Amino acid sequence: MEMDVETGTERELLEAHLDGNRAEAIRKATGLPWTLATRRLGPSATSAAGVLKHLIDVERWWFRHYLDGEANVPRRTREQSPNGAFDLEAEDDLDSLIAEYARACAESHAIALRHDLDDRTALEVPWLGRHPSLRWIYLHMIEETARHNGHLDIYRELLDGQVDE
Repeated sequence: MEMDVETGTERELLEAHLDGNRAEAIRKATGLPWTLATRRLGPSATSAAGVLKHLIDVERWWFRHYLDGEANVPRRTREQSPNGAFDLEAEDDLDSLIAEYARACAESHAIALRHDLDDRTALEVPWLGRHPSLRWIYLHMIEETARHNGHLDIYRELLDGQVDE
């Protein structure tokens, strides 16, 4: 039975909006040739592929590291680089980034299912100075993923003329 996206429970609505944004990121990145996916269009290190790489880390960091308290969560960010969140590795390709992002989202979803909305993160978030709830994480992740979907919209329009509705 399909959930009513207008009258579902709070949790159903949060999950549906986050999952919808995650699927949008994959849809927006899919089909770009690697030469276009890695093209930087401004002074920053950001590219469509770099945005996807960043979203992989965001998923892992919020759900595995902060919420579950997992140590040694794999990160794709290069701490020593000022553009580390968006720098790509020589072995990266768009299909592998999309697959890795889908896996990270599935991991996040599985972790979230083990928690109630009012559960607090196992670890304090340094820049917040507190332990936010899963509810807060859902809202933050909806915001974060939607913002980067906007970036991907602009990249697609400028790179290959694809205009999203």
